[in-house]
Amino acid sequence: MALLVDLFGYLSIVLHGLVIVAQSMALGGVFFLVFLVRPRAWQVGPAGEAIRRDTQRIAAWSALALAVLEAVSVAMQSAVLVATVELPLADVLGAQFALAGFVKIGAGLLLAALLGLPRPPALALLLLAVITLAAATMTTHAAARLDDRLPLLAVSFLHQLGAAIWIGGIPAFISALARVHEAASWRLISERFSALSMVGVACILVSGATMAVFYIGDWSAVYGTAYGVMVAAKVAMFLGLLALGYGNFRLTRRLGRVPGTSVVRLKRFAEVEIGVGFTLFFAAASLTSVPPAIDLVNDRVTLQEIVERNAPRLPRLVSPDHDALALNALQAQLDAEARAQASKPLPAFVPGSGALPARNAADIAWSEYNHHWAGVFVVVIGLLALLSEAGLRWARHWPLLFLVMAGFLLVRADPEVWPLGSVGLLESLRDVEVLQHRFFVLLIIVFGLWEWRVRVGRAGPRAALVFPLVTAAGGAALLTHSHAIANIKDQLLIELTHTPLALAGIAAGWARWLELRLDPVANARARRIAGLAWPLCFILVGVLLMLYREA
Repeated sequence: MALLVDLFGYLSIVLHGLVIVAQSMALGGVFFLVFLVRPRAWQVGPAGEAIRRDTQRIAAWSALALAVLEAVSVAMQSAVLVATVELPLADVLGAQFALAGFVKIGAGLLLAALLGLPRPPALALLLLAVITLAAATMTTHAAARLDDRLPLLAVSFLHQLGAAIWIGGIPAFISALARVHEAASWRLISERFSALSMVGVACILVSGATMAVFYIGDWSAVYGTAYGVMVAAKVAMFLGLLALGYGNFRLTRRLGRVPGTSVVRLKRFAEVEIGVGFTLFFAAASLTSVPPAIDLVNDRVTLQEIVERNAPRLPRLVSPDHDALALNALQAQLDAEARAQASKPLPAFVPGSGALPARNAADIAWSEYNHHWAGVFVVVIGLLALLSEAGLRWARHWPLLFLVMAGFLLVRADPEVWPLGSVGLLESLRDVEVLQHRFFVLLIIVFGLWEWRVRVGRAGPRAALVFPLVTAAGGAALLTHSHAIANIKDQLLIELTHTPLALAGIAAGWARWLELRLDPVANARARRIAGLAWPLCFILVGVLLMLYREA
């Protein structure tokens, strides 16, 4: 239980993101079934019945996953509240979050059961979808507002509805495209889903603009608060989704005019929409863990502070001494006091205790040194990847540099823990920041080894997909990464530098995905652009790391 309490903040964000994914896929499948499959199934011939079954299967399993994930979420939150606040379990289970969770669990189970029927009643499916969205809305920021509560609840409902219609419906859309094999059917399905998606986009635009007014308030809050920065990241990803959607819209129109038009790009762009859309859901989950920007009047970061912090300077490539770090100095003092009193020395840092580790100028220099050398590694990797794309054979071994970087970060990322510090490896994982750093190291190792095997021909074509998925997952994880720093402004200034790193990583991953998945003949130009884009994104990440500053 103590370990759960220590990691609760981070785990709750991850779990909430999974809940949003399952909810959107379940409801997106319902809307796809009711508004697209049933009215048009007869027009795509025998495939219509297969599309119906596939759509119901996707929605049913997603609804079941929603019920399970929501049950885990309610159980985890209840356990933490009972353990920390010492409230009676009955009182906790009567709280709004628990009641809303129970409604979502029941609705998810009923949806899964109905979708298992050959012809589930459309009205019942839509009613359960509305109930699910209403319950989900009661756990948003809007439910906790004292002013303008009703309009904010309405737009929160609308926002989740739009996400379900558009992003949540894409898996069913891709599945439907795979069931038909002629241009007329591809065009019919694509046109209908485009129309449905436009409704979802309109819902997101209207609700998003409204929430920006009520939750952010002014431009200074966009860059001056954690809430505003995360919203800006969501907007950037949303614009990327719109660009992909517009590309598919144009291709849909070509299907009717140009015989023999390949539908491969349509499918591949839709796959990337799913990936970026799911990343957006995790960003939304992270957003619920911070207060709206309009409530943070003090401790905002100013534009001048951002400019001063990010003014270009030469990278720090010489490390401070390990003994000069604040925790080591404090531990030495505690050890000396213990020797004088003939007692057992107290630890200077206890992972998971909730106390933030001490920091001094040497700690800042240590962190900057780590980031700057990581940037050097990534720039070299990006350049070698470009050379490899250009056909230089020896450059194909560039993924092995990731193993060197992973070893560097394993040793240097957290100097207070193993192998440099006195805190053991397993004990250190109780600290959320250390846990995230170890997770990133593991990602880098998988990333490097797997891609090297692909590059030297020791793995099949499907193995190549691990690289873009791990890259995109790393970018998504970086969006939820937090720093244990007491000063709110310093914490935000660091997160301001990590957000563009995350977005560049996400772009690199999905660009590589397109390079691998697009048709080499029909989509040759798009593949070349994607093949150039992802190494350039890596180089951008490296440059940003080399410019990273904490003071």
